[in-house]
Amino acid sequence: MPQPGQTGSPENSTATPTRRELRAQREAGETPEVSAEPAEQKAAPAVSVAPDAARAAARPMAAQPVTATPGAPRPPRSKRNSPLTVAVTLLAIPGLFLTAALPAYAFTPGEGLVGARTAHQRASAEAQDVTVAAGSASISVARDGFSATTTAQLAERERAAAAEQAADAAAATTAAYAVYGIRADGDDYPWAGKTSGLSPLGYVYGQCVDFVAWRLNRDAGVTGGNWRWTWSNLTPSGGDASQWANAWSGHGWATGNKPVVGAVAWFNYNHVAYVQSVSAGGSVVLEEYNWMGSSAYHTRTVPASEVPLFLYPPT
Repeated sequence: MPQPGQTGSPENSTATPTRRELRAQREAGETPEVSAEPAEQKAAPAVSVAPDAARAAARPMAAQPVTATPGAPRPPRSKRNSPLTVAVTLLAIPGLFLTAALPAYAFTPGEGLVGARTAHQRASAEAQDVTVAAGSASISVARDGFSATTTAQLAERERAAAAEQAADAAAATTAAYAVYGIRADGDDYPWAGKTSGLSPLGYVYGQCVDFVAWRLNRDAGVTGGNWRWTWSNLTPSGGDASQWANAWSGHGWATGNKPVVGAVAWFNYNHVAYVQSVSAGGSVVLEEYNWMGSSAYHTRTVPASEVPLFLYPPT
């Protein structure tokens, strides 16, 4: 017969510990042995549980304090982050990536954000000081007072400038030839008296062209041999006096209506003469050969206006 306070026999039942016994076991670090024998192999008789034991068994396990065994490893404690920490972390991480991807900018008061490179360039430019010496020459810019409002006015100005340049060139040319001064008159033709055949200059003896060619050589400093001016380089296309104006034009040599000493007086009726002198009144003294069909030396004074064209000495 089971005794009071027991259920079943001692071999086939397990007494339920009281709260005091459980507390004592926890304080001592002991763990009550629990039978793991399957229920189907061992049928336990009905057990009457004391009120205190029932309350202890009904208490949730999580509410029961657990005393760790001295020397035993402590189980890891799980850390739970607050919602505020998680939100701050989620916002901070993308911000770090965006900050690393942005270019460097500098803030200038009154100008907003300015690129760092632009700010550096501005600082470098402002740092460069230029010092101008007191003795440096100042440059003044002269402006033309002419103002053109139409294309016609511009064209007229260009024509006037071209005419002025041509006049200056002609004046310079005649001034350069005028240094010859007055030549001593007189017959110095080396082949005087000959009227047929070709002279060393390539023209017929005693003709106007041969005499003028001789005078051009004389003025160039050549009076015998190694002639500078001959038919081959003066008038290679023909020896007649009527062809001399075209020959001068073909060479690009200067011509004009102003007489100078040493020039060739060209007449369009197939005659040339040498300008020996120019008077203040505008008349010229000419020296020539074969005037009016005479193969001899001749001189005359005529107004400069009667000479159709003056061929200036070739260069």
